[in-house]
Amino acid sequence: MPRDLRALPKANLHLHLTGSMLPSTAAELAAGYGLPPLPTAAIQAGVVHGWDVFQARYDTARAAVRSTDDIARVVREAVVQDAADGVGWTELQVDPTSYAGWLGSLEAVVEALLDAARGLPVGMHLAASWGADPDHAARIAELAVRYAPDGVLGFGLSNDERRGRVRDFVPVFRKVADAGLARVPHAGFYEGAWHVRECVDLLGATRIGHGLAALQDPSVVALLAERQVTLEVCPTSYPPFGVTSALDAVPPLLAEGVPVALATDDPLLFGVGMVGQYEILRQACSDADLATIAAASIRASHAPAGLRRRLLDGVQDWLGG
Repeated sequence: MPRDLRALPKANLHLHLTGSMLPSTAAELAAGYGLPPLPTAAIQAGVVHGWDVFQARYDTARAAVRSTDDIARVVREAVVQDAADGVGWTELQVDPTSYAGWLGSLEAVVEALLDAARGLPVGMHLAASWGADPDHAARIAELAVRYAPDGVLGFGLSNDERRGRVRDFVPVFRKVADAGLARVPHAGFYEGAWHVRECVDLLGATRIGHGLAALQDPSVVALLAERQVTLEVCPTSYPPFGVTSALDAVPPLLAEGVPVALATDDPLLFGVGMVGQYEILRQACSDADLATIAAASIRASHAPAGLRRRLLDGVQDWLGG
């Protein structure tokens, strides 16, 4: 009988706040604010929709998150949903710009996130859009540095990476690195292996969101392996956009020693939680591979050291059982 993937300890390192919502929560919040409902069907993996369809659905859902109570509910439910799939530590990446209009300021959003996270096995990364003005990205990065003592873990760039130039964000990431924070940009989704390389070499990325385009260039794969830069791979996020399949990419990445961590990205829109991501990879990977992936997710996480040790011990127990 196959090992139970829910019993495999793991970390979820790539999850967006709005995209983490339960469909029932998104519907309830939207109805409460008199907003149109999110389309009920998840984005289908078998149909290439493109970025615009995804972004429109995301924007519709995001408009329903308007208060500190909404944020607290979404964070709490994301952790509970992950825990049911064996996730012992969750990291959310949030662009506070998206919610500042309702809460009054960027600072108010960050403080709401940190208040919501208190006492839960969850950490927060702040992010700007690849399409943001670098000055605005710098402001969000400064918030990450300012609120690091209160629990902010790092800074990233999200959204469609074709909208910005890597070199424009070098000063921003230098400040983040000087503060000792994680650098977690999305890269190599639409753009090629060169984009992953630039994010590692120029931005000092400590993890890469997605990054499967690295396989286009063996030297970039070697760079990731040498520096042990973990790729946050979200299997359901690629087929709807017609980009590199995780089933094709993950086995050769593992073979070359690149750390891979599976994550859920936006389960509200793609309709698949963490166990579902592992089930997809099980088509191409052995249980030993899946244990390697789970362990990589834990090692690359910013979970407290004691929790990391317990989770890693649990991975070994799962594989040996």
